[in-house]
Amino acid sequence: MHVVIFTRSTPDTAAKVEVGANGAIGWGDAATVVNPWDEYALEEGIVQAKNAGGKATVVAIGPEFNNESLKHSLAMGVDDAVRVWDAALEGTDSLSFATVAAAAVKKMGDVDLVICGKESVDVGTDQHIYQTARKLNWTMLSYVSKILAIDYNAKTIKVERLLEQGKQVVTSKLPAVISVMKDINEPRYPSFIGIRKASKAVIPEWSLADLGVTLPATQAKVTQFMNLPPKNVQVEIIEGTPEEQATKLVDRLLEEKVL
Repeated sequence: MHVVIFTRSTPDTAAKVEVGANGAIGWGDAATVVNPWDEYALEEGIVQAKNAGGKATVVAIGPEFNNESLKHSLAMGVDDAVRVWDAALEGTDSLSFATVAAAAVKKMGDVDLVICGKESVDVGTDQHIYQTARKLNWTMLSYVSKILAIDYNAKTIKVERLLEQGKQVVTSKLPAVISVMKDINEPRYPSFIGIRKASKAVIPEWSLADLGVTLPATQAKVTQFMNLPPKNVQVEIIEGTPEEQATKLVDRLLEEKVL
């Protein structure tokens, strides 16, 4: 069984992200980290590949700084890593991502399962995952909180999905694309030996020519980034008994036309 996990490097969630004078986004000296949601996908990919006696491959689509997330993945225990990048991908949308992601999976040829984290924290979207499944013409199983069973001979997967209405158990044929929730596992910490080995790894880079694909026309494009306006917040402590405080609060809310 061959499992492919998609990941990317994102700014640390504690980093202060700002738009510079040139309109580019920056986060100062803060380090990039593996997209937090992807850590659960990586752990599950490692586990499922090991259980099946197969292998796990991690893929990142993006510039060279994404090698950090790939090396972290290798240190966790993923078998192989690949980064896909081409200058033509700069400024493209999720449909281009899905086109490239599907082409990378097809290039490997023997993939049974694609696992992604629930979403990317830096852009707050998951549409690229669904689009990738559509490009592959594979079943899409989202919000997976548990893989209940995989029948390697029958090529089927049974999962539990975590929905607002409750939990849903579904069975699908493989190959499939799944996006996982944090309830699915507890990601491991890379071992010291794994970190040392990963630090020496040479990550192969695939171009659009290597994948044999042409990007579709961009349907959505970011035209400008802006910093949020500064907040002018004033705090007022209302004195008095609870009854007096409640009366004063209502008066102030009416005065500010909140009520």
